[in-house]
Amino acid sequence: MKITYLAAALLLSYSARATSDLPFTQAVSVKYNVPQGLELIKVITDYNDNVQVLTKQGFYRLSGNDLVRDLRFRPLAQKIPVDVTTQEGSGHLYYLYADKCLTNGYAGIPYINLPQGKFSRVAVDAAGRMLLSGSNALAIGNNGKLEELPLIPEDVQRMEANGGTFFILTNKAVYVLKDHRFVPVHKVKDATAMAFKGNDILLGTANGYYGINRNSGDTSMSLQTRVPVPVISELLVTNGHIWAGTGAGAFMRTDSGTYRYFASKRWLDQDVVKSMAADSHGDVYVLTGTGLNKITFIQQTLAQKTAFFERKIRERHIRYGFIANLLLNPPGDVGSAEMADTDNDGLWSSFYLGSQAFRYAVTHDPTAKRYAWEAFEAFERILSINQLTGFPSRTFERKGYKNSDPERWRDSPDPEWEWKGHTSSDEYVAYIWITAVLNEMVAETPEEKKRVTAFIDKIMTHIVDHKYTMVDIDNKPTLWARWNPEYINWYPTTIGDRRLGSTTIIAGLQLAYKLTGKEKYKTEAYKLLNKYGYLKNIQIDYRTIKPTPGYLHQGIDMGMGDWNHSDDEMAFLTYWVLYKYAFTDELKAQYKGAIRNHWEVEQPEKNAVWNLITLATTGDFDASATTWWLQTFPMDLISWKITNSNRKDITLLPPNFRHQYTEVLLPLDEQPVHRHNANAFTLDGGSNGESELAGDEFLLPYWMARYLKVLE
Repeated sequence: MKITYLAAALLLSYSARATSDLPFTQAVSVKYNVPQGLELIKVITDYNDNVQVLTKQGFYRLSGNDLVRDLRFRPLAQKIPVDVTTQEGSGHLYYLYADKCLTNGYAGIPYINLPQGKFSRVAVDAAGRMLLSGSNALAIGNNGKLEELPLIPEDVQRMEANGGTFFILTNKAVYVLKDHRFVPVHKVKDATAMAFKGNDILLGTANGYYGINRNSGDTSMSLQTRVPVPVISELLVTNGHIWAGTGAGAFMRTDSGTYRYFASKRWLDQDVVKSMAADSHGDVYVLTGTGLNKITFIQQTLAQKTAFFERKIRERHIRYGFIANLLLNPPGDVGSAEMADTDNDGLWSSFYLGSQAFRYAVTHDPTAKRYAWEAFEAFERILSINQLTGFPSRTFERKGYKNSDPERWRDSPDPEWEWKGHTSSDEYVAYIWITAVLNEMVAETPEEKKRVTAFIDKIMTHIVDHKYTMVDIDNKPTLWARWNPEYINWYPTTIGDRRLGSTTIIAGLQLAYKLTGKEKYKTEAYKLLNKYGYLKNIQIDYRTIKPTPGYLHQGIDMGMGDWNHSDDEMAFLTYWVLYKYAFTDELKAQYKGAIRNHWEVEQPEKNAVWNLITLATTGDFDASATTWWLQTFPMDLISWKITNSNRKDITLLPPNFRHQYTEVLLPLDEQPVHRHNANAFTLDGGSNGESELAGDEFLLPYWMARYLKVLE
């Protein structure tokens, strides 16, 4: 593969700022199979990291991915505990039954017989003393003997053994055991949860959590109200991290003081948390009324994450070479996956084809080259499947199985197939993008170069011959595939379509000239650049784009809406082509300024693709944002309903044109799943899990980062 001196110098400069692909922590959800009909009460882990669940129907344990009845100890198999706990320090499991409390640890020696039905809660300290409570009953069991304790005025909500001492939480106070009686150490108001962190007792309330000193009862941590969900029902401390369970999911305080929020079916089978427990690795088991879930923290590199998505795509997302999102019925069940056409098969597939082109350039793996050409076969067929010359179909399908926009489908000359028309400018951007990257990285032989050239030549010839439009089977230009001066320059400079349309058509003409050598493309490009002002249009300052109502195109007010993030996607894919295939160095310099101007506006979104294309064209780059984007990209791409707008730990911004709702962008795995054309600041979205994206959204920036040598 030939690399020019300039390109080699650029790659060398990029490599100077390369980030090593070190293992990072990735949060992942695991959902276990739970028998239907169980009334789940409490999840608990012992010192062997065995996971058990107390239910009203009996005691269950985790076996692989299944929750099964615990039949291991035959004398206990048919008994139903009223409570279970682990001993402070040792982690031995203790069972409280209606008539006794016992453990299988210590050779089964510790046990105590109890009055029938008197006690309903148990805690065990490091010395083996059993604190027992029930309605109007409080006692210590030790060495088989029961010592009654004076009652406290309120009902017991929580009991814990910590530091060799017993603590009780009621709705009015925290009590500590001293001299055979519980005395209040701290008054509370409607506290709901209790956990221990060092010398502090953490208390959950309906308005956040706070800490007190375990000895004095004085406040040691002020009330933390800027939390995702302030109404707390469970508290847990593991590996130094504070976890809270709520009626709307769970959250964890990070080392930096921010919060990770684990809600929606991406993380939990439902959001009402009943109980939490942690294992020795810091993984947290979250019990709801209907399921057992684990939030686990795996160590993986970006290369390992990439391998996951590469395999996932090949397993269930390739439809005739196109990348396909999946329809899931029942929702969330990837085993039920059906591949379906979408409105933009070409655009979405261009991300996957692009990823494989960059992958091949980096690795020279023939598999990557094969996948790139397989995707290109679909692009070639969008031209050959219809009866028009040089007109690209949006997509195609065997007759009778179309999914999207049924009114836009037409019969193919091949009676077994149908094709979708109404092709738009975003599909066109996909064509010039994949042509460029195939030409640069995959097409190595004269035959391969000719194949790529023929593809773009047919499309650009159609556009030029039809006065800078794509004309469908009805002999009319499609709604959006229009680049003629009368249309482009009709827009004021405050509507982004003027700049975007100028950018995309000039990029395509430059590319076509470079590959074909046909002077008509260069002539047309310069006519648009100079006579019709497209060069000035390309340099419009993106900071001047604003709502400009009153410009109607086929009944659509083009200046009335909000910032168009699909336009951002089209623009940045085009910038690669615009800059690299510029006719002159002078044009390159002018394009560079335009690209930088757009990137500066987009920086808050931290988009890895935008960052990397900007790096490859202007040299500007946000390395930390790119790494952050790749690392927080979700492993689960099912369209679960996500809600963040009710969170109390985020700072909302006043309404604005770009719809940047928050001061700081949430991690991608806390956002609704979306492609690159969506607003990354959208707080709520998704559905009930009826579809799944592929992961090409991740693969393209990963392989671009490798190609540009900013990731090693």
